[in-house]
Amino acid sequence: MKTKHKSELGVLRLSFKAWFVCGLALASFAAGSVITARLMQLNQVRAHSNRVFELNVYHTVPGKVPALEERFRDASKLQAKHNLNVIGYWVPNGDPAWANTFIYIVAASSREEAKTNWDEFHADPEFQKYVKSEHADKLIDRVDSTYMRPTDFSALR
Repeated sequence: MKTKHKSELGVLRLSFKAWFVCGLALASFAAGSVITARLMQLNQVRAHSNRVFELNVYHTVPGKVPALEERFRDASKLQAKHNLNVIGYWVPNGDPAWANTFIYIVAASSREEAKTNWDEFHADPEFQKYVKSEHADKLIDRVDSTYMRPTDFSALR
């Protein structure tokens, strides 16, 4: 009888050791995964550290946002042709203080790339039709433009 009792204790002891080893292996794997993921994220942030976003806020002549929106609908094809990576175009919705505003954001891998792309865009003879259109039918009062860098905790980098 004592022998049977000792063998059950041995199985329990073996099970405890097996579970302990498995648990230790699992915890080590999880810790390694977390550390690796964090290091990968740091490398990703460094890789994108030169990326910039250009915020363009067009203040229109009162009531001219729809006409400017239509102009950009057409000009967006020319922007794409010159690698101007437009993230999106927006018009305010419901705030009277922003009623005459048109906004868009362009992403570039660096300020240098952005300058090159804009220079090529402005040098394109097709761009001149937009310049002539603006002289003929003034839609834009002024433009505020600024380059922005993403923060290290930004979802969009």
